[in-house]
Parts: sequence; C-alpha cells; structure tokens
Amino acid sequence: MTLPNARRALLSVSDKTGIVELARELRKLGFELLSTGGTAHALAAAGLPVTEIASETGFPEIMDGRVKTLHPRVHGALLGRAGQDDAVMREHGIRPIDVLVVNLYPFAESQTVENIDVGGPAMLRAAAKNHERVTVLVDPADYPGVLAELRAGTVLAATRRRLAAKTFSHTSQYDAMVSAWLRRQMKDDSFPETLAAGFRKKQDLRYGENPHQPAAFYAEPLATAASIATAEQLQGKELSYNNIADADTAIECVRQFESPACVIVKHANPCGAATVKGTFESYLLAYEADPTSAFGGIIAFNRLVDAKTASAIVERQFVEVVAAPDYSADALAAFGSKQNVRVLRTGALDSISPPAVELKSVGGGLLAQARDSGTVDVAALKPVTRRAPDATELADLLFAWRICKYVKSNAIVFARNGRTVGIGAGQTSRVVSTRIAAMKAEDAKLVVEGSVMASDAFFPFRDGLDSAAALGIRAVIQPGGSLRDAEVIAAADECGIAMVFTGMRHFRH
Repeated sequence: MTLPNARRALLSVSDKTGIVELARELRKLGFELLSTGGTAHALAAAGLPVTEIASETGFPEIMDGRVKTLHPRVHGALLGRAGQDDAVMREHGIRPIDVLVVNLYPFAESQTVENIDVGGPAMLRAAAKNHERVTVLVDPADYPGVLAELRAGTVLAATRRRLAAKTFSHTSQYDAMVSAWLRRQMKDDSFPETLAAGFRKKQDLRYGENPHQPAAFYAEPLATAASIATAEQLQGKELSYNNIADADTAIECVRQFESPACVIVKHANPCGAATVKGTFESYLLAYEADPTSAFGGIIAFNRLVDAKTASAIVERQFVEVVAAPDYSADALAAFGSKQNVRVLRTGALDSISPPAVELKSVGGGLLAQARDSGTVDVAALKPVTRRAPDATELADLLFAWRICKYVKSNAIVFARNGRTVGIGAGQTSRVVSTRIAAMKAEDAKLVVEGSVMASDAFFPFRDGLDSAAALGIRAVIQPGGSLRDAEVIAAADECGIAMVFTGMRHFRH
C-alpha cells in the first residue's frame, strides 16, 4: 500500500552486507522501500514489501540494466529542495526520496566496461548535493548510526553533511580507479594533466613518524601484486607508520633476488642483507652484518620461512616486523611465543617490482615519479679499468648494486660472498658514507679487505676510490658519468681495483 506522505528510501547495492536488516528497520520506522534488480529480489525474498524502480518511473529497465535509474522521477525525487521545489514536484507527480542507499558495481574485483557504474554515481551525487534533505549511505558501517538517529526522530544535519562528503570521496575514488584502468588498457604511462589519486583507507594508524602526527594507511584499489599494501598480517600489534614504510623498503629490496635472500631494514635503510643457499643461512649472514642496527628492525624474506629460521629470529633479536611469502606451521608457532612481533604474509614475490607511481608530498603539492624499477645485468655492465672483475667479483658487484638501490643517498655498500659487509647511508659526502660502511664492518667484526663496493651515484673526485683502496676494496660498481671519470678510473688502475659502470643512477631520498 502506498502512503502519500510516507518517507521513502531507495536501496540499490552491489555489496548487500546488512541491507535486509537495514530495510527491515526502515520499514518499522514507516519508510516505503524502492529498489532495483538484485537488491529488490533480496528484499522481496526476505518478505519485505518493495516497489521496483520501473514501477515508480513507468519505464522498464533497458539495455541489460544499463538504463534503469536515469529518470526524472528518480533524480527529481533526490534533488528536489524542500520548500523550494514543492510545486514543480507536485506538477510532475514526483515524491521525494529521503534516504538513498547505494554502493557501486564491484569494479576492483572485475575490471570490465560493463562493471563501470553510471546510474549509481549519478544518484549518489544527486543525493549528496541535496544533503540538506537527503541522507545518503555508501557504507554498511554507517547503517547503525543512521538508524539510531532516525529512531530518535531525524538524521542530524551534521551526519547528513558527513555522509555527503564520504559519498563524494567514494565516487571520486571510483572514477579514479576506472581512469587508471583505462590508462593501463591503453598502456599509457605518461603523467596525466590531472592526477586522480583514488586510494582507499586501509587503516587508521596510532600516529605518524612521531606521536604528535596523525596518520593513516591508504591502498591503491587495483593493486594485486604482492606488496606491503596487499600483505596479510598473521599476528602482532597494529602496524605503525614507520613499520609500514620500513617493511615496504625491505619487501621491495628482497624481491630483487631470485635465490633465497634476507634483508633487514632499520630506519628506512637496509642494515644487513644476504643471498646464499637457504633462508636460514641468509638470515644469519644478514643479521651478523650489523647486529646492533638489526635490533628493532624489519626482516623480509623472498622464500617460505621455516621453524629453524623463525626460532633463530626469536632467540637472537628483538624484531618489529617479519615479512615473507609464507610460513610453515612450526614457524608461526615459534613467532607465537612473541605475540607482539608483527608477522606479514605477502604471497609470492615476483623478482621485479610492480609498476607504480610514487607520490611525495611537498608544501602545496605532490611530486610524482615512476617507481625505480631499473635493473642491470652482467651484459649491461661496462668494464672501464685495466683489470676486469672476475666471476666472483661480478656476482658480488651485482648483489651490492641491488642493495644499494634501496639505501638512502649518498649510498655505499660493501659486499663479499653474497652478503653485505658494511653499509653507509644518507650522508652528504660519499667519502663519509664510505667511512661509515667501514665502521659498520669493524663493529660487526667483518673484514672489508677483499670486498666489492657499490655506489649509488658517480664519484665526483678520486678521493672516493682512494678511500676504497685504503680499505682493501677489490672491485667497484658505480653509474659513471662524472666530468672526472678519467681521474677516477686512473685512481682505480693505480690501486689494482676493477671497476664497472652501470650507466644508471639510484638516488633515493
């Protein structure tokens, strides 16, 4: 039975979580229910009286449902202003809709043209624009609060405004997701004139880098490759802002290796890394490279973690986060003895980072760049000294170069036999970074002599090579490209150091 003065709610959702319960409560509050397609069938199946939208508009759904709510009787009912549009609504027989409940086609789950919602965003924008009269809901989490206010009499103006703002964020994120998909379909990797950043909040964080800074973690909705954003947390406290940032560095660094590898990160820099015959051995060598810095660090693996490795971590160090593709049951039991340890399961890590745009906030704007996915192999290296590196040195040079990519500039990495020996990070002088790398090796009681060295950028003067020679470095990998390359090469030749150029720089700020 249609009640001329009854309040009305239009419900049309893809995510039907809680929709029957919401509709049932709305009926108890005297609302008439309008609906479409699958939602209408779900409500009718639950025994609720519901009016199909086609009955309201007098026009059938057409084009396989592409057109069903794009009608003046729907949009006039949503946009009509109380006390201002009453006469025109009476003239055209339009009754107002007081509550709109819509969530959009699940485009993230099935990226096809037919899953690009048109009618849903149009209704949401109409209702949100007219939030002075209409309550708009896009999230089942908001159903209970709105019902509570309706039971008390009316939805508060502040609530309607908050829900309208949430709705415009929802439709904006949806449009950004579709835009990104279309650009990928075109294989367009240029930077658009307007950057639509449709990230979705994954979680609120206790705070940011420091306790006085509020923070949240947002995920790219189309992200499917293994990453910090898609990782599953199996145990431990909530991830902090710094945990997430450091775990991202560790995961992205360890994925660079095809053989079993372990990378330990502390304060945004790798402090120890190794790739040897097994996960357990890689962890031990990475830890021993800088046990002092490893305290409270982030550990990432590119292979399943077994009980032996997990037990070694628990016994040897305090660790904030462990990330790996997967864990044996016994490994999870070992970590379970330290319930505060955050254990992340990433799934299989491809050797190459997924393509992405990196964003960095600056005052009044954003910097955007493609992720540094640059790699080099033996064939790409250019030997520039009289002595060429031997096979063992080449392997260590490439290992050190991969680690160096994830060390803050100016970055220096010493390595030997598939493990780091010393890392110097984030200094304003490359020579000082070299000294710090040597100091780290000394603290860990590791011998630098006979190691190789990687530098993320060219040496502007020969003093960097002189410092390396004094420490007993046997081979160097660097981009080249300095005005003084000839001077630097001559210094290497004088000291019997083999040096190769990559032609690629890896600044990281």
